[in-house]
Amino acid sequence: MKVLVTGANGFVGSAIVRELQKRGHETAGLVRSKEAAEQLEKAGIRAIRGSIEREELLRNAAKEMDAVIHTAFFHKFSQAGLSAKTRILLGGSPGHIPARFMKEAVGAECRAIRALGEGLSRKSGSIVIALPTMTLKAGTVGKESDDGDPGSVGGGRVASERTLLELAGRGISASLVRLPPIVYGTGDRGGLLPSLIRIARSKNAASYIGDGMNRWAAVHRSDAAKLFALAAEQGEAGSRFHAVGEAGMPFKQIAESIGRHTGTPVRSLQPAQAGAYFGWLASFAAADNPVSSEQTRERMGWKPEERSLSEEMEQGDYFKS
Repeated sequence: MKVLVTGANGFVGSAIVRELQKRGHETAGLVRSKEAAEQLEKAGIRAIRGSIEREELLRNAAKEMDAVIHTAFFHKFSQAGLSAKTRILLGGSPGHIPARFMKEAVGAECRAIRALGEGLSRKSGSIVIALPTMTLKAGTVGKESDDGDPGSVGGGRVASERTLLELAGRGISASLVRLPPIVYGTGDRGGLLPSLIRIARSKNAASYIGDGMNRWAAVHRSDAAKLFALAAEQGEAGSRFHAVGEAGMPFKQIAESIGRHTGTPVRSLQPAQAGAYFGWLASFAAADNPVSSEQTRERMGWKPEERSLSEEMEQGDYFKS
Protein backbone atom coordinates (compact mmCIF):
# COMPACT_ATOMS: atom_id res chain seq x y z
CA MET A 1 0.00 0.00 0.00
CA LYS A 2 1.23 3.51 -0.83
CA VAL A 3 0.76 5.81 2.16
CA LEU A 4 1.34 9.55 2.58
CA VAL A 5 2.02 10.85 6.10
CA THR A 6 1.70 14.59 6.70
CA GLY A 7 3.86 15.92 9.52
CA ALA A 8 6.19 13.00 8.82
CA ASN A 9 9.07 14.49 10.82
CA GLY A 10 6.95 15.20 13.89
CA PHE A 11 7.05 13.26 17.15
CA VAL A 12 4.03 11.13 16.25
CA GLY A 13 4.37 11.32 12.47
CA SER A 14 7.93 9.97 12.47
CA ALA A 15 6.86 6.98 14.58
CA ILE A 16 4.02 6.30 12.13
CA VAL A 17 6.45 6.39 9.20
CA ARG A 18 8.66 3.78 10.90
CA GLU A 19 5.67 1.57 11.68
CA LEU A 20 4.46 1.71 8.08
CA GLN A 21 7.95 0.78 6.86
CA LYS A 22 8.00 -2.23 9.17
CA ARG A 23 4.67 -3.33 7.72
CA GLY A 24 6.07 -3.17 4.20
CA HIS A 25 4.12 -0.14 2.97
CA GLU A 26 5.60 2.26 0.43
CA THR A 27 5.64 5.50 2.38
CA ALA A 28 5.95 9.18 1.49
CA GLY A 29 6.17 12.05 3.94
CA LEU A 30 5.05 15.67 3.68
CA VAL A 31 7.53 18.01 5.40
CA ARG A 32 8.20 21.73 5.29
CA SER A 33 11.98 22.02 5.51
CA LYS A 34 14.89 20.88 3.37
CA GLU A 35 16.55 19.35 6.45
CA ALA A 36 13.47 17.28 7.27
CA ALA A 37 13.22 16.13 3.67
CA GLU A 38 16.86 15.01 3.69
CA GLN A 39 16.30 13.02 6.88
CA LEU A 40 13.37 11.20 5.32
CA GLU A 41 15.28 10.43 2.14
CA LYS A 42 18.16 8.96 4.17
CA ALA A 43 15.65 6.62 5.82
CA GLY A 44 14.37 5.50 2.43
CA ILE A 45 11.20 7.59 2.57
CA ARG A 46 10.08 9.70 -0.35
CA ALA A 47 9.92 13.33 0.80
CA ILE A 48 7.35 15.82 -0.45
CA ARG A 49 8.24 19.41 0.42
CA GLY A 50 5.34 21.68 1.25
CA SER A 51 2.84 23.01 3.74
CA ILE A 52 -0.69 21.83 4.48
CA GLU A 53 -1.78 25.24 3.17
CA ARG A 54 -0.86 24.13 -0.37
CA GLU A 55 -4.14 22.46 -1.22
CA GLU A 56 -3.31 21.62 -4.85
CA LEU A 57 -0.08 19.94 -3.75
CA LEU A 58 -2.02 17.85 -1.23
CA ARG A 59 -4.69 16.95 -3.76
CA ASN A 60 -2.16 15.82 -6.34
CA ALA A 61 -0.06 13.90 -3.80
CA ALA A 62 -3.14 12.07 -2.52
CA LYS A 63 -4.07 10.99 -6.05
CA GLU A 64 -0.96 8.80 -6.08
CA MET A 65 -1.72 7.15 -2.73
CA ASP A 66 -3.83 4.34 -1.39
CA ALA A 67 -4.01 6.00 2.03
CA VAL A 68 -3.17 9.23 3.83
CA ILE A 69 -2.41 9.65 7.54
CA HIS A 70 -2.74 13.31 8.44
CA THR A 71 -0.91 14.43 11.59
CA ALA A 72 0.29 17.92 10.61
CA PHE A 73 -1.13 20.98 12.38
CA PHE A 74 -0.01 24.55 13.04
CA HIS A 75 1.06 24.26 16.66
CA LYS A 76 3.30 27.33 16.39
CA PHE A 77 2.91 30.75 14.81
CA SER A 78 6.09 30.14 12.79
CA GLN A 79 4.45 27.20 11.01
CA ALA A 80 1.74 29.33 9.39
CA GLY A 81 2.13 30.91 5.95
CA LEU A 82 2.67 34.62 5.39
CA SER A 83 -0.96 35.46 4.61
CA ALA A 84 -2.17 33.58 7.68
CA LYS A 85 0.42 35.31 9.86
CA THR A 86 -0.76 38.68 8.57
CA ARG A 87 -4.38 37.91 9.39
CA ILE A 88 -3.39 36.68 12.84
CA LEU A 89 -1.31 39.74 13.70
CA LEU A 90 -3.32 42.48 12.01
CA GLY A 91 -6.83 41.08 12.02
CA GLY A 92 -8.04 42.89 15.13
CA SER A 93 -7.30 43.45 18.80
CA PRO A 94 -3.91 42.15 20.02
CA GLY A 95 -5.73 40.44 22.86
CA HIS A 96 -7.52 38.20 20.36
CA ILE A 97 -4.38 36.97 18.61
CA PRO A 98 -4.55 33.48 20.22
CA ALA A 99 -8.15 33.05 19.03
CA ARG A 100 -7.25 34.21 15.52
CA PHE A 101 -4.29 31.84 15.47
CA MET A 102 -6.51 28.88 16.35
CA LYS A 103 -9.08 29.94 13.73
CA GLU A 104 -6.38 30.05 11.05
CA ALA A 105 -4.86 26.74 12.15
CA VAL A 106 -8.19 24.90 12.14
CA GLY A 107 -9.22 26.51 8.87
CA ALA A 108 -6.00 25.34 7.22
CA GLU A 109 -6.51 21.84 8.61
CA CYS A 110 -10.09 21.62 7.35
CA ARG A 111 -9.07 22.74 3.87
CA ALA A 112 -6.21 20.22 3.91
CA ILE A 113 -8.54 17.38 4.90
CA ARG A 114 -10.90 18.25 2.05
CA ALA A 115 -8.06 18.44 -0.48
CA LEU A 116 -6.60 15.11 0.64
CA GLY A 117 -10.02 13.50 0.55
CA GLU A 118 -10.68 14.82 -2.95
CA GLY A 119 -7.43 13.32 -4.19
CA LEU A 120 -8.09 9.96 -2.57
CA SER A 121 -11.69 9.75 -3.75
CA ARG A 122 -10.49 8.98 -7.27
CA LYS A 123 -8.75 5.82 -6.01
CA SER A 124 -11.16 4.83 -3.23
CA GLY A 125 -8.31 5.36 -0.80
CA SER A 126 -8.52 5.86 2.95
CA ILE A 127 -7.70 8.91 5.08
CA VAL A 128 -6.95 8.90 8.80
CA ILE A 129 -6.53 12.12 10.77
CA ALA A 130 -5.14 12.79 14.24
CA LEU A 131 -7.22 14.78 16.72
CA PRO A 132 -6.82 15.43 20.47
CA THR A 133 -8.97 13.67 23.06
CA MET A 134 -9.38 17.10 24.62
CA THR A 135 -12.01 17.76 21.95
CA LEU A 136 -14.26 15.51 24.06
CA LYS A 137 -16.60 16.68 26.83
CA ALA A 138 -14.68 17.19 30.08
CA GLY A 139 -15.43 15.35 33.28
CA THR A 140 -16.79 12.14 31.76
CA VAL A 141 -14.95 9.12 30.38
CA GLY A 142 -14.73 9.78 26.65
CA LYS A 143 -15.74 6.97 24.34
CA GLU A 144 -15.05 6.45 20.65
CA SER A 145 -18.73 6.91 19.83
CA ASP A 146 -18.78 10.38 21.42
CA ASP A 147 -18.93 13.40 19.16
CA GLY A 148 -16.44 16.17 19.75
CA ASP A 149 -17.68 18.91 22.08
CA PRO A 150 -17.25 22.49 20.78
CA GLY A 151 -17.29 23.66 24.40
CA SER A 152 -14.30 21.54 25.40
CA VAL A 153 -10.83 22.94 25.91
CA GLY A 154 -9.87 21.59 22.48
CA GLY A 155 -13.25 22.39 20.97
CA GLY A 156 -11.86 24.52 18.19
CA ARG A 157 -10.77 21.39 16.35
CA VAL A 158 -14.22 19.83 16.36
CA ALA A 159 -14.58 21.54 12.98
CA SER A 160 -11.85 19.22 11.68
CA GLU A 161 -13.74 16.18 12.94
CA ARG A 162 -16.90 17.36 11.22
CA THR A 163 -14.98 17.96 7.99
CA LEU A 164 -13.67 14.40 8.11
CA LEU A 165 -17.13 12.98 8.76
CA GLU A 166 -18.41 14.92 5.74
CA LEU A 167 -15.92 12.97 3.64
CA ALA A 168 -17.14 9.74 5.22
CA GLY A 169 -20.70 10.72 4.32
CA ARG A 170 -19.61 10.94 0.70
CA GLY A 171 -18.37 7.35 0.80
CA ILE A 172 -14.68 8.04 1.38
CA SER A 173 -13.00 5.70 3.88
CA ALA A 174 -12.34 8.50 6.37
CA SER A 175 -11.57 7.82 10.03
CA LEU A 176 -9.90 9.56 12.95
CA VAL A 177 -7.59 8.62 15.78
CA ARG A 178 -7.83 10.65 18.96
CA LEU A 179 -4.59 11.20 20.85
CA PRO A 180 -4.42 11.93 24.60
CA PRO A 181 -2.71 15.03 26.01
CA ILE A 182 0.41 13.03 26.89
CA VAL A 183 2.00 11.12 24.02
CA TYR A 184 5.35 10.09 25.45
CA GLY A 185 8.54 8.32 24.47
CA THR A 186 12.17 8.89 23.57
CA GLY A 187 12.75 12.13 21.69
CA ASP A 188 9.78 14.03 23.11
CA ARG A 189 10.81 17.68 23.30
CA GLY A 190 7.76 19.68 22.28
CA GLY A 191 4.89 17.78 23.93
CA LEU A 192 2.87 18.74 26.99
CA LEU A 193 4.92 16.66 29.44
CA PRO A 194 8.27 18.35 28.63
CA SER A 195 6.42 21.68 28.69
CA LEU A 196 5.26 20.97 32.25
CA ILE A 197 8.81 19.99 33.23
CA ARG A 198 10.22 23.23 31.80
CA ILE A 199 7.62 25.26 33.66
CA ALA A 200 8.41 23.51 36.95
CA ARG A 201 12.10 24.25 36.56
CA SER A 202 11.54 27.88 35.60
CA LYS A 203 9.04 28.48 38.43
CA ASN A 204 10.93 26.29 40.93
CA ALA A 205 7.73 24.42 41.74
CA ALA A 206 5.74 21.55 40.27
CA SER A 207 2.11 22.60 40.52
CA TYR A 208 -1.42 21.38 39.98
CA ILE A 209 -4.78 23.13 40.26
CA GLY A 210 -7.09 22.62 43.22
CA ASP A 211 -6.96 19.02 44.46
CA GLY A 212 -5.25 17.88 41.26
CA MET A 213 -7.70 15.03 40.74
CA ASN A 214 -8.45 16.00 37.15
CA ARG A 215 -7.20 13.22 34.88
CA TRP A 216 -5.01 13.14 31.80
CA ALA A 217 -4.89 10.10 29.51
CA ALA A 218 -1.62 8.96 27.96
CA VAL A 219 -0.08 6.68 25.33
CA HIS A 220 3.41 5.74 24.15
CA ARG A 221 4.04 7.05 20.64
CA SER A 222 5.03 3.61 19.31
CA ASP A 223 1.69 2.17 20.44
CA ALA A 224 -0.12 5.13 18.89
CA ALA A 225 1.74 4.61 15.60
CA LYS A 226 0.54 1.00 15.41
CA LEU A 227 -3.07 2.15 15.74
CA PHE A 228 -2.69 4.72 12.97
CA ALA A 229 -1.33 2.00 10.69
CA LEU A 230 -4.21 -0.32 11.58
CA ALA A 231 -6.71 2.46 10.91
CA ALA A 232 -5.21 3.11 7.47
CA GLU A 233 -5.32 -0.61 6.67
CA GLN A 234 -8.70 -1.52 8.15
CA GLY A 235 -10.63 1.58 9.14
CA GLU A 236 -14.11 2.08 7.73
CA ALA A 237 -15.81 5.32 6.81
CA GLY A 238 -16.75 7.31 9.90
CA SER A 239 -14.71 5.20 12.34
CA ARG A 240 -13.31 6.86 15.45
CA PHE A 241 -10.48 5.27 17.41
CA HIS A 242 -8.74 6.13 20.68
CA ALA A 243 -4.98 5.74 20.94
CA VAL A 244 -5.11 5.61 24.73
CA GLY A 245 -2.87 3.34 26.77
CA GLU A 246 -3.84 4.74 30.18
CA ALA A 247 -7.34 6.09 30.68
CA GLY A 248 -6.40 8.86 33.07
CA MET A 249 -3.66 9.72 35.57
CA PRO A 250 -4.49 12.39 38.19
CA PHE A 251 -2.69 15.61 37.35
CA LYS A 252 -1.44 15.77 40.93
CA GLN A 253 0.40 12.48 40.40
CA ILE A 254 2.09 13.89 37.29
CA ALA A 255 3.13 17.01 39.23
CA GLU A 256 4.46 14.90 42.11
CA SER A 257 6.63 12.88 39.73
CA ILE A 258 7.94 16.07 38.11
CA GLY A 259 8.68 17.56 41.53
CA ARG A 260 10.53 14.47 42.68
CA HIS A 261 12.73 14.31 39.60
CA THR A 262 13.42 18.04 39.35
CA GLY A 263 13.93 18.57 43.06
CA THR A 264 11.23 21.22 43.21
CA PRO A 265 8.39 21.53 45.76
CA VAL A 266 4.93 20.35 44.76
CA ARG A 267 2.19 22.93 45.24
CA SER A 268 -1.52 23.32 44.74
CA LEU A 269 -2.70 26.43 42.92
CA GLN A 270 -6.00 28.22 43.12
CA PRO A 271 -7.70 28.50 39.71
CA ALA A 272 -6.99 32.24 39.67
CA GLN A 273 -3.25 31.50 39.96
CA ALA A 274 -3.12 28.99 37.11
CA GLY A 275 -2.63 31.50 34.30
CA ALA A 276 0.44 33.07 35.87
CA TYR A 277 2.04 29.67 36.42
CA PHE A 278 0.98 27.60 33.37
CA GLY A 279 0.58 30.36 30.79
CA TRP A 280 -1.08 29.05 27.61
CA LEU A 281 -1.31 25.60 29.23
CA ALA A 282 -3.60 26.75 32.05
CA SER A 283 -6.92 25.65 30.53
CA PHE A 284 -5.44 22.26 29.60
CA ALA A 285 -3.91 21.78 33.05
CA ALA A 286 -7.35 22.26 34.58
CA ALA A 287 -9.14 19.88 32.20
CA ASP A 288 -10.45 16.51 33.36
CA ASN A 289 -9.93 14.29 30.32
CA PRO A 290 -10.27 10.58 31.13
CA VAL A 291 -10.67 8.50 27.96
CA SER A 292 -11.55 4.89 27.24
CA SER A 293 -10.05 2.85 24.39
CA GLU A 294 -12.11 -0.28 25.06
CA GLN A 295 -14.00 -0.15 21.75
CA THR A 296 -10.76 0.41 19.82
CA ARG A 297 -9.06 -2.56 21.45
CA GLU A 298 -12.00 -4.86 20.79
CA ARG A 299 -12.56 -3.76 17.22
CA MET A 300 -8.97 -3.45 16.01
CA GLY A 301 -7.17 -5.98 18.19
CA TRP A 302 -4.94 -3.13 19.33
CA LYS A 303 -3.12 -3.57 22.62
CA PRO A 304 -0.53 -1.12 24.02
CA GLU A 305 2.73 -2.92 24.66
CA GLU A 306 5.22 -0.21 25.61
CA ARG A 307 6.05 0.81 29.18
CA SER A 308 3.55 2.95 31.09
CA LEU A 309 3.79 6.69 31.59
CA SER A 310 4.95 6.20 35.19
CA GLU A 311 7.67 3.82 34.03
CA GLU A 312 8.69 6.22 31.27
CA MET A 313 9.02 9.09 33.72
CA GLU A 314 11.12 6.92 36.01
CA GLN A 315 13.34 5.34 33.36
CA GLY A 316 13.21 7.66 30.34
CA ASP A 317 15.19 10.76 29.47
CA TYR A 318 12.61 13.40 30.34
CA PHE A 319 14.62 14.76 33.26
CA LYS A 320 18.05 14.68 31.69
CA SER A 321 19.47 18.15 31.18
